[in-house]
Amino acid sequence: MRESSTIKQELLVATTNQYKLKEIRELLAVAPVKLIELSQFSNIEEPEETGETFSANARLKAFSYSKMTNRLTVAEDSGLVIDALNGDPGVYSARFVRPDATYPERFSEIFHRLETVPHLPRTARFVCALAVVDHGKAVFETSGTIEGEIAKTVSGSAGFGYDPIFYYPPYNATLAEVSQHDKLLVAHRGKAFRNLLKWLLNTESH
Repeated sequence: MRESSTIKQELLVATTNQYKLKEIRELLAVAPVKLIELSQFSNIEEPEETGETFSANARLKAFSYSKMTNRLTVAEDSGLVIDALNGDPGVYSARFVRPDATYPERFSEIFHRLETVPHLPRTARFVCALAVVDHGKAVFETSGTIEGEIAKTVSGSAGFGYDPIFYYPPYNATLAEVSQHDKLLVAHRGKAFRNLLKWLLNTESH
């Protein structure tokens, strides 16, 4: 992966989610690579996420986008896993209820389904799996999780996605009630991409 010390190798961050991009750019701010985005390429087709796990979908996307762009590529797949709902929404988090559903609609569905199993704990976790592909080969994979529970009500306006209903006990707050900095210190994407940063720095030094 190493190139000239004056020319940073490009790393394609394969997501169109601007909220994720903002977090990833902060997490990889000191990485020895130049981050590029899918918007810099034309005729890019989004691959169908057919994997049954977050890791499988991350690999699928990394391989697909790397092949289409001929770039070192990192892709991630992440979502919310709720124990009382048998792991739902899981890998379908971004398509839960229906692909074009709003997050308030998804929150309502989750609250409704949890009401049908009031005897079960509201424990849940966010999971982020990522994969890095270079010239058709997976060269690095990792994941990160954060344990918490589903709040009784929607709370907070920061963050994105399911953050307003994910209560993190050590903070006594949902992830939508804390700053991005504090969120990334403990959250799933922060853990996964800090692992990637360590790998990138270690790879550059060898």
